[in-house]
Amino acid sequence: MGEVCTRHVAVAVHAFDPISYVGITGLFRDRPEIRLVTDNDVPDAEVIVVVAAGVDSEVLAQLRNLARRTTARLLLVVDELRESDLLSVVECGLAGVIPRSEATAQRLASSVLAAAQGRGQLPDDLLGALLRQVNRLQREVLTPRGLTVSGLDPREVDVLRLLAEGFGTADIAEKLAYSERTVKNIVHNVLNRLGLRNRPHAVAWAVREGLI
Repeated sequence: MGEVCTRHVAVAVHAFDPISYVGITGLFRDRPEIRLVTDNDVPDAEVIVVVAAGVDSEVLAQLRNLARRTTARLLLVVDELRESDLLSVVECGLAGVIPRSEATAQRLASSVLAAAQGRGQLPDDLLGALLRQVNRLQREVLTPRGLTVSGLDPREVDVLRLLAEGFGTADIAEKLAYSERTVKNIVHNVLNRLGLRNRPHAVAWAVREGLI
């Protein structure tokens, strides 16, 4: 029988105190699926595990900095996460949050592998809190301004959906009871605001974001 090829995920650990760093890296060292990399090799990391006691301005700045510097997926291991901070950390592009009390070697390894595969992980209570915050944001901030969480208004979503179905400007105008000029203006505004190149690019973006 041939040897089984094991996937090794390159992982970097960022901790705000040396004891946490030693503790988390120690949990990874005996995991054959994990390959630890040093700070100097962060650009090579597929997943970066950030360890913190809580979430404050320093932690948020570190998360944003890592998100800008690398393409790695970010996991946050945290002692305490206030519901009011949840949306802020999600906006930093986190792939998952792990309570420190649940950060066993097995849990960390499975979360790293899930993140490397593009999957996110959030404890049920935090997921519920996040959904409440998104609903509140939609209800109190976006809806009064005619927007959705995606940053698009309902008219823009309707136009993109019809573009994805292959309809041209005249057909879209007829279906939505708009003038052709209005349809063109809607598409133009979406392209400019989101930095998209053309209509196919806009459709691809909307599909990728799960809007259509």
